[in-house]
Amino acid sequence: MAGRIIIAFTLVLALFGSGCNEFSKLQKSNDLNLKYTKAKEYYGTGDYVKAQMLFDELYAVMRNTDKGEDVLFYLAYSNYQLGDYILAGYQFRVFYRNYPLSTRAEECLYMSAYCHYLISPVYSLDQYDTYLAIEQFQYFVQMFPASDRVKECNKLIDMLHLKLQKKQFEIAKMYLNINDYKAAITSFESLLREYPDTKYREESMYLLIKAKYYLAVNSVEEKKEQRIKDATTQYNLFNAEFPESEFGSEAKSLNERIQKLKTKFNEDKRSKNN
Repeated sequence: MAGRIIIAFTLVLALFGSGCNEFSKLQKSNDLNLKYTKAKEYYGTGDYVKAQMLFDELYAVMRNTDKGEDVLFYLAYSNYQLGDYILAGYQFRVFYRNYPLSTRAEECLYMSAYCHYLISPVYSLDQYDTYLAIEQFQYFVQMFPASDRVKECNKLIDMLHLKLQKKQFEIAKMYLNINDYKAAITSFESLLREYPDTKYREESMYLLIKAKYYLAVNSVEEKKEQRIKDATTQYNLFNAEFPESEFGSEAKSLNERIQKLKTKFNEDKRSKNN
């Protein structure tokens, strides 16, 4: 039994070595047409590593030939299949710029945007690629408004915007948690202004009451009156928009504290005037 295993293992190594030796010879060959044919064969069988290596070599020497379009197309897809979305996205974009009249131009412009979508990170990290993906999907829709891919583009744009909303919402909450009430208010209001229909609207409106209340509590006397008014206005806006809110009881409790703060402020003001 052990002997059979050794023989089988030896055969596998021999075949693997033979395959490597064959590919090595192919790489050293000066027959570009053979390399091109074999590169497409490797791609077709899912051997994207070898396909990528050959197409990368071929693109350097065939980019200005009648095969240049094919080589770049398969090179971009080889990198895509290998998970190198940054390089693939760049190559898809180059394809669109170089061959705008190609029947593959639409596909490559979409894939360029989609690669940036794939490398868009979790909401807590820098969102450069998220913004870039949105920009490129929007450009695709502008260039190919009748495309079957437009619906998918709009869906992915919405998903990317949700990520940006979550980031902004979490940043605003962080400011509130570290008692930076001015920054919290600015961030929440920016979120609501930029995304009025955000799923975080209700909670943001509630947390704005909290931020404005604590800002008023910690204000100097000359700013306290206006900030108490701002907190009261925020509660009224929240209560009018979300009368049955899950945050209703907490909001009501905050408003009671706001009114107590207002009463005390007015009493102190009268006392000073007397």
